[in-house]
Amino acid sequence: MTDSAGEGPTHHQQDPHWSVWLDWARAQDVAVPEDAAFADARQRVWAASEFAALTAARSPETLAALLADDALTRAPTAAELDRLLADALAQLAPERAAEPALAQALRRFRRAQMLRIVWRDLAGWADLDETLESLSALADTCVQRALDLLTAWTEAELGVPRDAAGHRQRLLVLGMGKLGARELNMSSDIDLIFAFPHTGSTVGGPRELTCEQFFTRLGQRLVQALDQVTADGFVFRVDTRLRPFGSAGPLAMSFDAMEGYYHSQAREWERYAMTKARVIAGPTGPAAELAAMLRPFVYRRYLDFGAIESLRSLKVMIARELKRKGMEHNIKLGPGGIREIEFIGQSFQLIRGGREPELRIRPIQPVLRLLGDKGLLSAIDVAALTSAYRFLRLTENRLQAWQDRQTHVLPETPDARLRLARSMGFDGWDAFAEVLGAHRARVQRCFEAVFAAPVGGEHPLTVLWSGRPEPEEAHALLTAHGFAEPAATVAVIARFRDAAERRGLSTRAAEHLEHVLPALLAAVADSDAPDLALPRVLTVLESVLGRTAYLALLSENPDVLRQLVQLSGKSPWFAQRTAKQPLLLDELLDPRRLFEPLRRTDLEHELDVLLGTVGDDDLEQRMERLRQFVQGNQLRTAAADITGVVSLMVVSDYLTEIAEVATERSLAIAFCDLTRRHGEPPGRSLTEPGFLVLGYGKLGGIELGYNSDLDLVFLYDEALAREPTAVSEPDGQRSVTGSQFYVRLAQRMIHIMTTPTYSGVLYDIDARLRPDGDKGMIARTLASFAGYQREEAWTWEHQALVRARPVAGDAGLAARFRAVRDEILRLPRDPDKLRTEVRDMRAKMRASLDKTRGGRFDLKQGRGGIADIEFIVQYSVLRWAATHPDLTTWTDNVRLLETLDRLALLPGGTAQDLTDAYKALRFAYHRHALQDSPGLVPDTELAAEREAVAGCWRQLMEGRGPKAEGEGPAAEG
Repeated sequence: MTDSAGEGPTHHQQDPHWSVWLDWARAQDVAVPEDAAFADARQRVWAASEFAALTAARSPETLAALLADDALTRAPTAAELDRLLADALAQLAPERAAEPALAQALRRFRRAQMLRIVWRDLAGWADLDETLESLSALADTCVQRALDLLTAWTEAELGVPRDAAGHRQRLLVLGMGKLGARELNMSSDIDLIFAFPHTGSTVGGPRELTCEQFFTRLGQRLVQALDQVTADGFVFRVDTRLRPFGSAGPLAMSFDAMEGYYHSQAREWERYAMTKARVIAGPTGPAAELAAMLRPFVYRRYLDFGAIESLRSLKVMIARELKRKGMEHNIKLGPGGIREIEFIGQSFQLIRGGREPELRIRPIQPVLRLLGDKGLLSAIDVAALTSAYRFLRLTENRLQAWQDRQTHVLPETPDARLRLARSMGFDGWDAFAEVLGAHRARVQRCFEAVFAAPVGGEHPLTVLWSGRPEPEEAHALLTAHGFAEPAATVAVIARFRDAAERRGLSTRAAEHLEHVLPALLAAVADSDAPDLALPRVLTVLESVLGRTAYLALLSENPDVLRQLVQLSGKSPWFAQRTAKQPLLLDELLDPRRLFEPLRRTDLEHELDVLLGTVGDDDLEQRMERLRQFVQGNQLRTAAADITGVVSLMVVSDYLTEIAEVATERSLAIAFCDLTRRHGEPPGRSLTEPGFLVLGYGKLGGIELGYNSDLDLVFLYDEALAREPTAVSEPDGQRSVTGSQFYVRLAQRMIHIMTTPTYSGVLYDIDARLRPDGDKGMIARTLASFAGYQREEAWTWEHQALVRARPVAGDAGLAARFRAVRDEILRLPRDPDKLRTEVRDMRAKMRASLDKTRGGRFDLKQGRGGIADIEFIVQYSVLRWAATHPDLTTWTDNVRLLETLDRLALLPGGTAQDLTDAYKALRFAYHRHALQDSPGLVPDTELAAEREAVAGCWRQLMEGRGPKAEGEGPAAEG
C-alpha cells in the first residue's frame, strides 16, 4: 500500500487528519484508492472542509465503508437511501429502551451520508441540484424512519390514539422552508410542523390521553431523537417555531384547529412560509387532506396583489434587523441575497397561484422558469436570477461545509476568505468577490423593480380628492381637463367619498384608496369620454371598497386602472359586469391576453386548468369556476370588440365557442355526478354518454351576443330507455332506468348552468323549443323526436330546426340527429302554404314583441329588422331544400344566404342585400348590448338597410314587386 494515491509522504505529513486515517487504514489492511482523480478530490475536500477531515480522522471506519461500497462515485436514490437507513435500524430492539440506540444509529448514518455529500460536492463530482436533493432526501428518510419507530414505541407505552369513530390516528410532519422545497443546504436546521387528522383519545394505555397530548409527546421524542447533541453529534437541528402561535402554541394540532388558525389568526408571512410546505412523513390520504385544507389559505381564488405589499413590508423589517445587527454580508438575508430571489418567485406565486395552479410548486428554480414562460419575468431576469441563485447557494454550501455549521455570513479573515474563494474555483478573494458582487447587484435590481412601491403622479385633478377645492375652482379644473359637465362630476366624486367613509375602511384599504384615486382621475382626464368613464369606474371601485386585494391590484398596477377607464368609458356593460364580478379585474392585467380572445382548443385547456384543482365531489366550486371561465372570456371578447380588434362575425364565433365549451363541461360534470349516484347506462361512458345537447336559435346559428340565453334541447338514445344503469357499489348507488337517468341528467345540467353561485348564473337556459314545449319531457329519445318532427311539428318548429345543431354529447347520436334534421328539412312542401304559415307566424311575433314606437326602431323585431331576415332565410331553406340539399349544411344566416346566392334561388342581388343589412343590423345590436341599452335606435338610423329588407320581404313573402317568387328563372330550381 502506498502512502496515498499519488500524494507521497511529504503531503500527508503536512495533513495530520489524513495521516491519522492512513495509519488506521494500514493497521486495518484497508485498501486506499491509488488513482490521481481520488487524490485530487481528497485534497480539494480536505482543503475546503474541516468537517470532512475530522470525520475521517475521528471515525475512520465511516470513510472506509463509503470507499468499500463505492458510495462516493454516485448518489443513491431516495429509495436506496431509505433502504440503507432501514438496514441500519433493523437491529434495534422493538421497545422504547432502544431510544439511545436509535439516536446513535441515526447520527452515524447521518455522519456517513454527510461525508459522502460533502465529498461529492467539493470534489466537483456532484452539481448543486444533486447536493440539494441529497441533503433533502437524507432529512426526509431520517424523519420518516425515526417517526415510524417512535410511533410504535410510544403506542406500546401510552396506547393507540383513535378518533371518535375508532379510527387510528397518525402524526403528520410538515417540512417547511428549504426542506419542504427539497432545497436543503449543507448544515441547515429543519423547520417542522406536527399535525394529526382528528381529535380523540388513546385506547389500551395505562391512562387515557387526548390525541393532542399523545402526539405532543411523540413530537417531543422525534425532536429529541434528531436534535439532541450526543457523543455522536446530532442528526438535524430542529426548529418548530413556524407552527401556529409559534413557541406559545401546542406542538401538535388537529386539522380542524390548524384550519381555524390559518383562516382567522395567521399572519401574512405565514402564507409566504406555506408556499414551500410539504408533508414529509405520515399516511398519504390524510397528507392530501391536509394539503387541500391549507391551499385556500396560501393561494387565494383571486389575484392577490395585497401579497406583494406584505412581502415588501417583510423585506423592510428583515433589512432593518440586518442593519441593526451589522450583518450586511449575509448572503441569505442581505441585499441581493438568496431571500430576495425567493421573495421574487413567491410574490408571483402568492399573487397568481390561486388562479394558476401550475405556480403552486415549491423549488425556486422551476418557479423562475415558469415565470419566464408566462412572460411575468423577462428571459434576461430569469437567467440572471437563476445564475445568481445557483452561485449563492453553492457559496452557502461551501461556507457551511467547512465545519458543518449553519452560517450565511462571508468570512472576514484572509485565510478563510482564500479558502472559500478557492473552494468556489477562484484563485483569490478579489476575483470571487467581484463575481459575487455582480450577482447580488443584479438580484437587487430585479428585486427593487418587482417590489418598488408604485409612484403616484401629482396630476392637477388630484386636488379633487385630496384637497376638496371650492366649487368654482373644481368646475374650472374639470372644464380645463375636458369634462363637459363639471357639476355632475363633482357630485359623483362626493357620492363616492361618502360611500367610502360609510364603509369604514381598514387602514390598509384606505392607504390603497389614497393612491388609487389620484391615478384614476389622471387616467379619466386622458380618456376619450371622461364624463362617462368616471362614474362608471367609480361604480366598479365602490364594489371593491371592502376588498383590500382588489384595491391593492389597482394600486400596484396603474396599467390595469387605465384599461378599466378606457373600456368602461366605451361600454357601461363592461363596467357593470366588472362591478358585479370584481374577479374580472384580473383579466385586465395582461393586455396581450385581454385583447386576444381564446379559440376552442385554448378555451378547453384553460377550463381544464381552472377545474383541475377542484375535487369531483365539490359541485359548488366547479359551478363557480365555470362561471369565472365564461365571464372572464366574455370580458376578453368585449375588450377586443370595444377596441375594434375583432370584427362582428368573429365576436359571435368567440361567444359561441365559449358557450359550447361551458355547455360541454356542464354535461360532463352532470354525467359524472349522476353516475356516482346511479351508475352508468350500459355500455356508455363520459365520452359516449348516449345523450345529446342541441343548440337552437343564436347558439345553433353561431350568432350569440353578450346577453344571449341558450336555447337547448336534450335527446338520448332510445335503445337505452328501458335499460337499468349498471351499479358497481350497491350500498352507495341506486339503479334507475335509462329514461329516468337521462331526464335527471338534463335536469342536473340545467341546475348546474342556472343555479346562482357567488358569480351568478352560467347562462339562462330556454328549453321550450323541445317537442310539445313546456308540456313535453325535458329529455326525449331521438326516435321520438324524429317521429314528432315528421308527424306533429308545426311549420315554426321546422323553421327552428334550420338553426339547430349538436353542441355537446355523444358523437354517434349527433350523426344520427344530423340525418334526421336533413330528412325533415328536405321534405317537399307546398310553396304557397309554406309562405302563408311563415308570414302569419312572423305577423304574430311582431304584434307581441315589436317595441317600435315613439320615434324608436326595434332592431330585432321591427319591420325590416333582424327577425325578418331570419324568417326569409328559414322560409327559403324549407322551400328549396328538397331539391337543393346543400341548404341543410349550415345553420348560420350568413352562410345560408351565401348558399342561396350560389344556387341562384333568390332574385339577383337579393342575397347580398340581405347579408349586408343583416351584418349592419347585428353590428348595431351588438353595440347597444355593450352600451347596456335595449335594441332600439332612432327610427332615422339604418333606413336604407331596413328598406332593403322590407323590399325583399314584399317580393319573397307577399308576392309583390317586380320579381316575385315563381316569376323568373331564379325560382325554377
